Amino acid sequence: MDDNYYMKMALQEAQKAYEANEVPVGAVVVCKDRIIARAHNLTETLTDVTAHAEMQAITAASSLLGGKYLNECSLYVTVEPCVMCAGAIGWSQLGKLVYGATDEKRGFTQFAPKALHPKTTVISGIMATECSELIKNFFASKRASLN
Repeated sequence: MDDNYYMKMALQEAQKAYEANEVPVGAVVVCKDRIIARAHNLTETLTDVTAHAEMQAITAASSLLGGKYLNECSLYVTVEPCVMCAGAIGWSQLGKLVYGATDEKRGFTQFAPKALHPKTTVISGIMATECSELIKNFFASKRASLN
C-alpha cells in the first residue's frame, strides 16, 4: 500500500461527506499498514464546528489504540488541515501527515506552520487534483442552488 492507496480511502470518506451535504473532507489513520480509523466532516450533522474529519479520525484512532499519542501512525486527509486540526495533530504527535489539496484560505501552513510536532513528516499534493475537484464541485453546487 502506498500514499495514493490511502488517499483514495480518504477520498471515499470525503465522498460520504459530500453525499451528506457536509464539506467533503475525508481522513484515514494508518498504523502499521492498516487503516485503524476512517472519518469525514460532521460539522453540520453534529452542529459542532470542531467535528472536522481530522478531529474525528484522531479521536477514533486514539480510542482504538488506547492512548493519546499517534507517533507510529499516518493521517491521510483530502484537504490541508486548518489551524485547529494542525494543533490536534501536533498534540497527538502524529508520525506522518499526508494531504491532498492545499487550502490557501484556511490551511495551517499559512497561519501556523509550526503547529505540528517537530518529528511529524509532512507530504502534500497526493492526488491534489481529485481532492480539490471534489471541494470545487461541492461549492459550485451550493452556489448553483442559491441562484
